[in-house]
Amino acid sequence: MAVLRLGPLLRHVDWETGEAATIWVEADRPCRAEVRCADGAGGSGRTFQIAGHHYALIPVTGLAPGSTTAYEVLLDGRRVWPLPAGAFPPSTITTPAVAAPGEPAPALRIAFGSCRQAAPPADRRGPHGPDALDALAARLAADPDEPRPDVLLLLGDQVYADQLSRETRQWLAARRDLRDAPGAQVADYEEYTRLYYESWLDPEIRWLLSTVPSLQMFDDHDIVDDWNTSASWLAEMRATPWWRERVLSGLMSYWVYQHLGNLSPAELTADPLYQAVRKAPDGTESLRAFAAAADVDPGSAHWSYRRDFGRSRLLMVDTRAARVLAEDSRAMLAPAEQQWLRDNALSGRGAYDHLLIGSSLPWLMPPLIHDAEVWNAALCRGERGPRWARIGEDLRRRSDLEHWAAFPASFAALGELIEEVGTGPRAPATICVLSGDVHHAYVAEPRIPGRARVFQLTCSPVHNSVHTVVKWGFRLGWSRVGRWLGRGLSRHGRTGRPPLRWRRTGGPWFGNQLMTLALSGRSARLRLDQARRDRGRDRGRGPGRAGRLVTVLDRELTAQD
Repeated sequence: MAVLRLGPLLRHVDWETGEAATIWVEADRPCRAEVRCADGAGGSGRTFQIAGHHYALIPVTGLAPGSTTAYEVLLDGRRVWPLPAGAFPPSTITTPAVAAPGEPAPALRIAFGSCRQAAPPADRRGPHGPDALDALAARLAADPDEPRPDVLLLLGDQVYADQLSRETRQWLAARRDLRDAPGAQVADYEEYTRLYYESWLDPEIRWLLSTVPSLQMFDDHDIVDDWNTSASWLAEMRATPWWRERVLSGLMSYWVYQHLGNLSPAELTADPLYQAVRKAPDGTESLRAFAAAADVDPGSAHWSYRRDFGRSRLLMVDTRAARVLAEDSRAMLAPAEQQWLRDNALSGRGAYDHLLIGSSLPWLMPPLIHDAEVWNAALCRGERGPRWARIGEDLRRRSDLEHWAAFPASFAALGELIEEVGTGPRAPATICVLSGDVHHAYVAEPRIPGRARVFQLTCSPVHNSVHTVVKWGFRLGWSRVGRWLGRGLSRHGRTGRPPLRWRRTGGPWFGNQLMTLALSGRSARLRLDQARRDRGRDRGRGPGRAGRLVTVLDRELTAQD
């Protein structure tokens, strides 16, 4: 008798026809997984096997556009979802209405954030406070009329391979000797599966991901802190006895648990690896060979993806695995990846009103931090000699100086692309760079000529925290004193001024939080919600224990200043 180990996760919902979706599940053995919807739609498929685990990505067809329908999951004909006596409403699939020619496109609500460490068990209070995704689930479960996001965009650090909970460390200690490298960090694929179980079996998260479509992208902690920060860092990691298994297992588990669900049914059909894995009795070796090739040659794998939601376009960009690390040619995006971004931003211009560029790492940072990263990049490539280059590399690793500013040519290229897209009669109304990573939230606007309003929207963490000293550092980074200090670093590094200027127009905000961008026609509205402890209800189980969301910003982005 097959058992549902994890899921269901509602992933892709077709915005072109409004008639199809995909649902991801993990079972405890080979079986046929089936989805049945209340309106008669559904789909089924056999599980595929990776490292002794069994998964299915079930295509659901026959949905009615503009509808919301409950569904159930069956394994070998036996219903396994929803769970008996569940505390949450039925899981549903909501499809967009399809606009007829000449009619307005459906509105889009996209909630986003990054950096979620797994919530502790219900009977303990964790060090980070209430989880913003738990609180979102509680809000949606408690009020059927509450507007739901059309998509949840998770911008990185969905799991922390290098910062484990006490429960997971105890589980590892029962499995192997933690005195051996990598110690109390995950070492292989089986241990990665433990991270996803811990994170996605949280009752609120499990229900939320079953009923709100999600798109995902990795960041460093999905593999290890500062993943691919520099060529010398990578060389040192590859010299350790544990790194190869870590990175291969990280990429393999990311492909299974996160990446597959980002793809449309048509993309899955055209993906040779997915087809090979599905047809093989055991797809482990095929997936492992793919991960090994991706580690050696980042150009062999393409993790970025595009989604069109009516007249809004999302380009989710891989800012970790696609890097060029050689000091004389450092780039956030390899040439092929940069060309992919350019082609997809410019193609069909005029057919979309809003361009969203998803980047786990912020493009526009506090000016002092930006100048520090540009200065550091100059030191590391030898502008001030070999001694300063060694100092620069040490600072880069200690201070996480690895955002877009640390790749100055890539920073400038993204600004030039945004200006090109935002100029002329076919320009969209807004161009928004959606980011996380830095454990606080803010809004920044560059001074870029053109018709489009341009924003850096940064939201992090979903469930984590930041040291008080770091908070003051971010505040200093935006201040007049910070700008003065940054100019001093620029003079020392002989880097000159940035190719564009920007200003902070919101924040910084600290706490567990989510941003929601509502797009309708050529208007855009931004909301920031923070998770606060609901002291009267946080000790029980079920939706009420998760805390509550408090709106701290609600702003029309397209209104003229």
